[in-house]
Amino acid sequence: MTTDAPDAWKRWHERRVETASAPYGLLALTGTHWIEDYPDGRLPAIPGVWVAEEDAVVLTATEADGLTVAGRPLSGEVRLTADHGPEAEARVALGAKRLVVLVREGVWGVRVYDPESAARRAFRGIEAEPYDPRWSVPGRFTPYEGTRTVRLGNADGRERGFELAGELTFTLAGRERTLKVARPEGGALWAVFADATSGDTSFRFRFLFSPSPDAEGRTTVDFNRAQLPPCAFADHFLCPFPPPGNTLDAAIEAGERRLG
Repeated sequence: MTTDAPDAWKRWHERRVETASAPYGLLALTGTHWIEDYPDGRLPAIPGVWVAEEDAVVLTATEADGLTVAGRPLSGEVRLTADHGPEAEARVALGAKRLVVLVREGVWGVRVYDPESAARRAFRGIEAEPYDPRWSVPGRFTPYEGTRTVRLGNADGRERGFELAGELTFTLAGRERTLKVARPEGGALWAVFADATSGDTSFRFRFLFSPSPDAEGRTTVDFNRAQLPPCAFADHFLCPFPPPGNTLDAAIEAGERRLG
């Protein structure tokens, strides 16, 4: 452990709290609406008519609807591709709300971020264990030959594909253990995991990001930075559940546990 590891963890935790509670952070999400579920194009509590095409969403509105696009009142029709963030800079707004266009496996949707959300007003922090060096151990990444796509249940009740890049092996509490991991854009390793505390003293599953491995596959597995998935903050996120084999029989009493 480096001498500044506890301080680095404290800064990480403070950033997590700040980011989650920001005006358009995780706690501000109040809805995710899939356009295919509304054949008339009328989304709940959102003005305008939203029509999904193959490569974009067509939004039609009048000035009386109160929608703006890129800061200007919308009167007529506009084609919208997916927003890539940050949410605060989404092109479509309804007063203080931001309407974020997204697409998942070819299905188009609209997310509503409201800085006045009940969850944001009620937020009291993220419960997390103090830094403990015992939970930070060396790991080794073994990539698959090409990615492997598995179908996983998601927090919204739907099933979606999840690309696994390989396996992360480490020793914890005297036993060698393995987690299947994704590697978005070839960078950090992402594990969706559960453990013996899940659904009891911690949320039902958590995320763990490990630094991009070196040329020999070496990285660090630091459960002090195990974090709550977005769906712990708002019900409208799509978080994937842990893939088969990613439920550890150990009690990972480290990292973020639940909302305060």
